[in-house]
Amino acid sequence: MPYILFLAILSAFPALAEGPPKSAKIQTLLITGQNRHDWRAVSPVLRQMLEDTGRFEVRIIEEFRGATEETLLPYDLVVLNYENKRLPELRWGDTAEKALVNHVKRGKGLVIYHFSLAGFEGWTEFEKLSGGNWRPGMGHHSARHDFSLTLRDSEHPITKGMKLTIPIVNDELYANLQWQPKENYRVLATAWDDHALYNGKAKQPTPGAGLDQPMLWVSEPGGRVFVTALGHDLASVKQAGFEATFVRGAEWAATGAVTLPLPAELRR
Repeated sequence: MPYILFLAILSAFPALAEGPPKSAKIQTLLITGQNRHDWRAVSPVLRQMLEDTGRFEVRIIEEFRGATEETLLPYDLVVLNYENKRLPELRWGDTAEKALVNHVKRGKGLVIYHFSLAGFEGWTEFEKLSGGNWRPGMGHHSARHDFSLTLRDSEHPITKGMKLTIPIVNDELYANLQWQPKENYRVLATAWDDHALYNGKAKQPTPGAGLDQPMLWVSEPGGRVFVTALGHDLASVKQAGFEATFVRGAEWAATGAVTLPLPAELRR
């Protein structure tokens, strides 16, 4: 083909010069398949929440053992709804676990959802990514109840423009987690853990009337990590306070910015 004719074709069809169009959607891998909570019911709903925003394209994988760094290369974001039940055989193995750590180190995003904080006991790098973890003798909650989420950082892109208090209906309020040094994470919102609700039966320390406990937090260990301790089950994820913070946290983890609007009832 004569060179002049080739240039004419490219000018008429510029997309040919640029190559295949790139997807504007955030490519997301939701890792699940084990959890002492009901991952079968919740994981598809988390996927639908993300995809309903129009910003995400989500695939679900139920077996991550055997994964490599190449497995994660197509993805901007990993969402974790996985907990290995303290069973070593349900760990992923060195190669797959290193792949997740390197995914974040490369500048990509990670969302750690609810009881995933109890996973991977002894995996130091995961604990550093998590900020806080549910561990033996460190991590408990009173009976499920209604409480308020209180913003502690209203300037972060995830929480910017939100009301300073947000109602949470009939959820678990995690307390007394095992925490990394405070400089390793940034708390976005807390909830008041009323120690009277333990009815004197708490097996872990409950000093005084109660304590504010982190519910949402972030870190930036190369990429970005968003953690939500909210969302015990299908009913508790289907409420505005959970959904808005979850999808906005996921967008921030993947991109470093938030474009998703807040629902009217959560706007300041």
